[in-house]
Amino acid sequence: MREFGYRRAADVSGAVALLAADPDARFLGGGTNLVDLMKTGVERPARLIDVRDLPLDRVEPTGDGGLRIGATVTNSELAAHPEVRRRYPALAQAVLAGASGQLRNMATVGGNLLQRTRCGYFTDVSKPCNKRVPGSGCPAIEGVHHNHAILGASGHCVAVHPSDMGVALAAFDAVVSYETADGPGALPLADFYLPVGDTPHRETALPPGALITGVTLPPAPVAARSRYRKVRERASYAFAIGSVAAALDIADGVVREVRLAYGAVASRPWRARAAERALTGAPADADAFAAAADAELAAARPLPDNTYKVTLMRNLTVAVLTELAEEAAR
Repeated sequence: MREFGYRRAADVSGAVALLAADPDARFLGGGTNLVDLMKTGVERPARLIDVRDLPLDRVEPTGDGGLRIGATVTNSELAAHPEVRRRYPALAQAVLAGASGQLRNMATVGGNLLQRTRCGYFTDVSKPCNKRVPGSGCPAIEGVHHNHAILGASGHCVAVHPSDMGVALAAFDAVVSYETADGPGALPLADFYLPVGDTPHRETALPPGALITGVTLPPAPVAARSRYRKVRERASYAFAIGSVAAALDIADGVVREVRLAYGAVASRPWRARAAERALTGAPADADAFAAAADAELAAARPLPDNTYKVTLMRNLTVAVLTELAEEAAR
């Protein structure tokens, strides 16, 4: 590991100024991903700017009925918050599906959004990787890719985003707030992650030097009946091979509103808007749920060893929406 300096920021503007003074520095939240990458040489910052003591550690109601979540709220605090569990249960379930209890106690909301892919070629500095070294190639396309992307990938990168939390945030139209030396800004989560294209090393639309300060969840009554379901290769402490965050509102047997997002299928949490369009106004039954999944997955371009994900996501979509429909009928 490269030797590095350490500073603890006292306030948001101070943290941003410290980073602006040293472009080779990185913000440190829980460090659950960054420190691992430093150990393997993927990340080699000259300095860490610790932001854990900043006053960004609260979950608060917004004036319009939503919630604002501070960037340094830990994953454990977020999952346990009564308003998160009551208004956005899929978000609490998604957070609890990730990592271990110890890691959730350290990991922060801001850090979760910025965690890097777990693609083995990205984390192994002896291998080429366009995301780590632009122009070096993507050996996953011809190599080990059973857990890689089926949607939105390119010939330059087929890695997937590892977040569970981000999938639920995508379904609920979350907005990410940040601070730069030029002042505050905000990005809808739908625009937060950049398409892969031919620049997979550019992962987010955050301005240079930006510090994430929080996430706002707009009011969404449909979110009160929502669910997150994760499929993984072992029972716990594993990244998803496919996941679904769904919310469903039914009136007289017809879908009035639906939210649907997929995880572990693309370089970013994937909002399934084609499925939502197909399902809105349709009967709330298994046939319509399957047709909606087919509409979304028509764009899938799986690789030889991850074609199973198309069937997996179709079945997962039908199962989760059916459970929500049955729950609504009780």
